[in-house]
Amino acid sequence: MAASCMFDGTRIFRDREEAGAWLAERLGHLAAERPVVLALPRGGVPVAVPIARALNAPLALLLVRKLGAPHNPELAIGAVVDGTPPQIVLNRDIIEALGVDEAVIERERRRQLAEIERRRAAFLEAEPSAIPPPLAGRVAIVVDDGVATGATAAAALAGLRQAGVSRAVLAVPVIAADTAARFRAEGTELVALAEPEDLGAVGAYYRDFHQLDDAEVLALLTTAAAARREC
Repeated sequence: MAASCMFDGTRIFRDREEAGAWLAERLGHLAAERPVVLALPRGGVPVAVPIARALNAPLALLLVRKLGAPHNPELAIGAVVDGTPPQIVLNRDIIEALGVDEAVIERERRRQLAEIERRRAAFLEAEPSAIPPPLAGRVAIVVDDGVATGATAAAALAGLRQAGVSRAVLAVPVIAADTAARFRAEGTELVALAEPEDLGAVGAYYRDFHQLDDAEVLALLTTAAAARREC
């Protein structure tokens, strides 16, 4: 799907696919570098599909899980990314503010690693094309549907640095302004369509922000792989 018009930073996205089409316009200059597009499931997958299509790039999954705070699982105290060994990034400011101890962090880390294993079986064994190719020396574009605290994206980028990518780009439709500033200060290459000062909920930037299930994600991956084989 082509974007209906250039995104001006003020619109509400119709859905994740439209947001991905707008992002693809901003990322077109990377096509010559033969990047790999790495989606953060589940929500990043429908955003990543039009990007991969526009760049004629392989689409793979980067399995990352947020570490939720006690009694508030939507608040990230960190994140863990699949790998050998798994990479963990902690948000020490939030951890200290909430008084979260190391035992709680470890329990949450183990719980989310178990979910990563489940997703590997659900997605990567069913659609092997979604397994990331060797990333050393590659340009990698990490895609999600939105970023609040940035813990998940930071873990993803840490994993890519360990894998030896030559260049990592974080591409998201919407990101909190303070988080965007922190990423850029740390040297992260960021492409975003909207950077609100008061983000609130990522879903507020979409008319359709339904929760994807495993079957929908797998169907998107399978369709994207089939389209690429036909090219």
